[in-house]
Amino acid sequence: MKKQFLKFFSVACVCAAATAPAFAANCSVEVESNDAMQFNTKAISVPASCKDFTVKLKHVGKMPKSAMGHNWVLSKTADMQGVGTDGIAAGADKNYLKPGDTRVIAHTKLIGGGESDSVTFAVSKLKAGEDYTFFCSFPGHSGLMKGALTLAK
Repeated sequence: MKKQFLKFFSVACVCAAATAPAFAANCSVEVESNDAMQFNTKAISVPASCKDFTVKLKHVGKMPKSAMGHNWVLSKTADMQGVGTDGIAAGADKNYLKPGDTRVIAHTKLIGGGESDSVTFAVSKLKAGEDYTFFCSFPGHSGLMKGALTLAK
């Protein structure tokens, strides 16, 4: 009797685990940007259990990227200012990012109203306890369009 119960219990546990996605980490986020130079979030938490993390940037405004373009750039907080300054010199055709800038952990391309883009990066690039900032590198936008990204346990 005890063996039958254990066998039944083991099968029940395996079946329940196979059908219970509630414990899976969410390894992606959608971020909206608009014509008022805003992201719809100021904070993103990346679960450490994710191998990769995807950010989908959606421009919900109507203005073209030449006038109100946005991108999503991730760097250490200490590197944000330098990445932005060097990005301005790189120009719009380079998404306002210096080519090969190793301070940039991840970024989308520059998009205009109605467009979207996404980027997937390895969570292993993030370190626990480090301060990270996501921002838009379009000239003048990072003052308003920025937020904190943290690696969650």
